[in-house]
Amino acid sequence: MFSRIQLGSWSAGAIFTIAILTAFLLLTLAARLLIYLVKLLVKSSWSYLWRQGFANLYRPNNQTLTLVVSIGLSTALICSLFFIQSLLVRQAEAASGSQANMALFNIQTAQKKDVAGLALRYQLPQLQQVPVVSVRIQKINGKTVDELSKDAPGGLIWLYHNEFRVTYRDTLIPAEKIIEGNWIGHAPQKGEVPVSFEDGVAHGNGLKLGDHIVFNVNGTQIPAKITSLRAVSWNKLQTTFNILFPRDVLEGMPQTHIFLTKTPSKFTSAAFQEATVRQFPNVSIIDLGFVLTILDDVLNKLDNIIRFMAMFSMITGVVVLIASLHISKFQRIQESVLLRTMGASKRQIFAIAAIEYFFLGALSAATGILIALAGSWSVAKFFLDIPFDASMLVAIVLFLAITLLTVIIGLFNSSGILNKPPLEILRKEV
Repeated sequence: MFSRIQLGSWSAGAIFTIAILTAFLLLTLAARLLIYLVKLLVKSSWSYLWRQGFANLYRPNNQTLTLVVSIGLSTALICSLFFIQSLLVRQAEAASGSQANMALFNIQTAQKKDVAGLALRYQLPQLQQVPVVSVRIQKINGKTVDELSKDAPGGLIWLYHNEFRVTYRDTLIPAEKIIEGNWIGHAPQKGEVPVSFEDGVAHGNGLKLGDHIVFNVNGTQIPAKITSLRAVSWNKLQTTFNILFPRDVLEGMPQTHIFLTKTPSKFTSAAFQEATVRQFPNVSIIDLGFVLTILDDVLNKLDNIIRFMAMFSMITGVVVLIASLHISKFQRIQESVLLRTMGASKRQIFAIAAIEYFFLGALSAATGILIALAGSWSVAKFFLDIPFDASMLVAIVLFLAITLLTVIIGLFNSSGILNKPPLEILRKEV
């Protein structure tokens, strides 16, 4: 119910709840696996300190399960925050880096060179100059739009009656990737034209590889065939299209052009826009730099919030870790007293505790990081729709830090037992 209130969706709340339960299950299985392997692998020929340290992991009243689950879940939450933060920051840097921050639309073919020359006068790069042609779909697999519209679901009517803006080229751009079929950059002299559809548009409208489509381009019918489907990254500042034609087909058709450039400052941007409007009044301009400035400001604030939440989660995780280890402290008081009574030194008892806490911390941290990797990948792919690229350096640092912290806090909890006479501790417990 809490997840439903926060996420605004029963399905999203259910997914989150199932993910948390899955994390608990995986951590429990990891703890059980550790206990099983320790019992199986420990040999009588090993050093007494190592045998005793490993035995603490499966002895009666052990805290292995509790500690692995609590430490592992804290690690998973902290690591997930760091991973997602780095993904968002990386996306923001990519959006405001070397990509275009100004787009000019509705450039006529006769104005292409003059617009490029004007940009050159202001020392602005020509990042992209893309032709745009308006087309309509007239037939699909031999059936006309009117015939298909009668039996089509409501969503497909848009496909039949919408006017598409398409482009043509012989290569793909970095924001595109072929996931089905083969990309053909030049049309054959005879026969159907090979075209590429964006994967979401194709599957969402019941289209597939091999479908035959007749396009209407300013009254001219162009028979085509879907030969490839593309995955398009829409979060990049590039000209991407739902339908892509090869070269040698649309060059002679009525078309306009899009010009993308990057201005170094607000003053250059304002001067270039003024000159463009005076010389080419039909050209529309979108200053993406202003949009990116707002986006950067929002993402910087989001970055600070994520950092605060990460620090808050770390503090919470430390509190949980201290509480869990403090509970386990009372389970081993009698054992430590017995060891001291039998003549064990403080150094030996410290070594036994260090071995136990090291493996508890290492297994908990490793399992938590693996859960964080899986969870962050799912968020990036299914919710943020961005490529996942985790920083292994962050994972390694967190692994070492949490393992070391577990050992330090565990030994600190044990120090009170070692600094007092055994009889005093037993009297206090009684």
